[in-house]
Amino acid sequence: MNAKTPNAIDSYVGSQVRVRRQLLGMSQERLAEQIGVTFQQVQKYEKGMNRIGASRLQRIAEVMNTTPSFFFQQDPSEPLSLAGLDLTVTTDPVAEFLNSKEGLALNKAFIKITDVQLREKIVALVKAMAQTQTQTQAALEKSGTPSSQ
Repeated sequence: MNAKTPNAIDSYVGSQVRVRRQLLGMSQERLAEQIGVTFQQVQKYEKGMNRIGASRLQRIAEVMNTTPSFFFQQDPSEPLSLAGLDLTVTTDPVAEFLNSKEGLALNKAFIKITDVQLREKIVALVKAMAQTQTQTQAALEKSGTPSSQ
């Protein structure tokens, strides 16, 4: 591994810190102030360039009202492993979406909905819309017409 290349686990943990921070609407400066580092250090943590020590990760978890294990979570049906953590090789479309401006905005708004039935209806609506789009694109491709998404 190149000395300048971030470790896959450090990158993954850092990206989880970033996602959690953004979901909470917290700036890098505010997080840095609360954990006793500079905002540049937070940037390095989030990019995986600097490894987050155990005590620092515990403090970050406290500030973000979660547990340190949150930053290592993968698919709950699978045991924690190195598989899939090398973000430079494979990209997780869900993580990619959550890191986008639209993904964060959608998740922040969705979290504010407390009615479980309404949440379920929204999920069903979005699934139906995605299915319709997929069917439309397939029909256009079959007819030879380019899709404009």
